[in-house]
Amino acid sequence: MPQLNPDPWFAVLVFSWAVFLTVIPTKILNNLTPNEPAPMSKEQHKTDSWTWPW
Repeated sequence: MPQLNPDPWFAVLVFSWAVFLTVIPTKILNNLTPNEPAPMSKEQHKTDSWTWPW
């Protein structure tokens, strides 16, 4: 049975995982986010207490 011979398939498996774990994450992490988060302002907003109508 040729399927039980791990010689060519193991090399393909190791090479493909090496590509997945080295090349692809670096390409994804090099992309920049389109909208960088803006820093929050330090001023405190005035909050009124809730007046219930009943």
